[in-house]
Amino acid sequence: MSVTVYGIPNCDTVKKARKWLDEAGVAYTFHDYKKQGVPEANLRRWVADKGWEPVLNRRGTTFRKLDDGDKADIDAAKAVALMIAHPSTIKRPVVEHDGGLLVGFDAGEWSAAIQ
Repeated sequence: MSVTVYGIPNCDTVKKARKWLDEAGVAYTFHDYKKQGVPEANLRRWVADKGWEPVLNRRGTTFRKLDDGDKADIDAAKAVALMIAHPSTIKRPVVEHDGGLLVGFDAGEWSAAIQ
């Protein structure tokens, strides 16, 4: 199975997810937003697949610090533009695997999807 984990290495949720994958014996590739940027085509595909709401992390510090104008009247196009400009506003981790796409970390959901 091909598994790619997208995120930021020092994110606590990403750390938990990577630990879970390691303990489950699932091989994966890690894509670091800070070093490698956000692949726009992938981001657009994630939003098309899951909708922008689950992919945009509105709870994080980066989003909360945005100008009020940036946070108002968000639609899919605006959400994608925000996530490209501010990769830390993408919910983490995002996992592409042969069976689909996972957004965020939930051990039960991951067990059903990946193992």
